[in-house]
Amino acid sequence: MEHINNLKGIIFDYGGTIDSRGVHWSEVIWDGYVNAGVPVDKQDFRDSYVYAERELARTRHILPEHNFYDLLYIKMRIELDNLVETGKLPQGATDRYAEPVARYCYDRARASVEEARPVLDALHARYPMVLVSNFYGNVETVLADFDLLRYFKQIIESAVVGVRKPDPRIFMLGVEALGLQPGEVLVVGDSYKKDIVPAESIGCRVLWLKGKGWTAEEDAVTHPCIIKNLSEVSKAVL
Repeated sequence: MEHINNLKGIIFDYGGTIDSRGVHWSEVIWDGYVNAGVPVDKQDFRDSYVYAERELARTRHILPEHNFYDLLYIKMRIELDNLVETGKLPQGATDRYAEPVARYCYDRARASVEEARPVLDALHARYPMVLVSNFYGNVETVLADFDLLRYFKQIIESAVVGVRKPDPRIFMLGVEALGLQPGEVLVVGDSYKKDIVPAESIGCRVLWLKGKGWTAEEDAVTHPCIIKNLSEVSKAVL
């Protein structure tokens, strides 16, 4: 990875970048299902994952005061209820599995955050940083629970600003919050389509934290600015 010169600020994505090492959250949750012994195949799980994401977008289940465990527990109940309703799981499965899956995923997120913390400490000492995230309206509560708010001068959350990735306008809001020009800003994210493409379209520099994605198509994409862990951000900019 070549050193990135003339950099003045950094925009971080949150979900999938800081909290799961670049691995798509569906894969983390699937690991939680396996760990809890949920008797369902992966395709049925993926269908329920999509159902829950659409339900969360359609109906306000997540409130601003919900931390990440609360969010996960609500989401797991929606997924598992759907699997019960479609006959993929027996009655009672939601009550049996929602808590252990949510707890597994929360613990995975906390471990990832703690792994990222030394990188965030080093970058924060050198650069102003802004967080840009597609989230449910509670990202500040999530960040506070994980002691991450102190790293970011501003939080740009889709549910608050009314713009969602991959719309590049949400990244421009981040650039404006930094008071910089796009070419002076580095965007670090885990999604090629939602982070890298829109950020590059407005002239930002990028680093793509590439882990296991949602589709084989995205897994096959290559890019000259791929990193495998967040420590590579420090090597590229410090």
